[in-house]
Amino acid sequence: MEEVILKIPEHYPMTDDELFELCVANKELRIERDEDGQLIIMSPAGGITGNINFKLITIFGEWMEKNSHLGYGFDSATGFRLQDKSMRSPDVSFVKKEKWDALTLEDQEKFAPVCPDFVIELRSKSDSLLQLKNKMEKWIKNGCQLGWLIDPIEKKSYIYKPDLPIKEVNGFDNTLSGENLLSGFELDLSRLTIK
Repeated sequence: MEEVILKIPEHYPMTDDELFELCVANKELRIERDEDGQLIIMSPAGGITGNINFKLITIFGEWMEKNSHLGYGFDSATGFRLQDKSMRSPDVSFVKKEKWDALTLEDQEKFAPVCPDFVIELRSKSDSLLQLKNKMEKWIKNGCQLGWLIDPIEKKSYIYKPDLPIKEVNGFDNTLSGENLLSGFELDLSRLTIK
């Protein structure tokens, strides 16, 4: 099942607090809001995607544990309110320490009004590659510095950075680098292969 758009009337927009309460009341649903205020209901990930995402979080978590002075890591249950008024939830994300620490506790407890500096989106069998590529472009337009779209179905990865062309990496026998943003973080894509 691809995502479903739940149309919200323009004359009755949902506030950030109302969206938060709706998501809390429907924890079994994966809900995002696009820049036009429409709600996006996504199907849950299947077992293979869930396992790959678990591996991604574990690998990134190990690096974060050693580099916690740089910032904070988040999983797919975390929503961020972006400059374009959307609320998005990447599969894995990172926010620099100074940016996160500048938020109030109330903002940190809800959908934080900040764009992650780094995001990973993982394609599942139910995801449209085109929709995910559009979502990656929106992450970059809202201030993300480095984004990886990982496609286990076609064994490809796409690297997004502001003002640069998208870089395509073919095959899971490659390594992705966190570059200067995540100094020392590398993802050996072969670790994501389901045996």
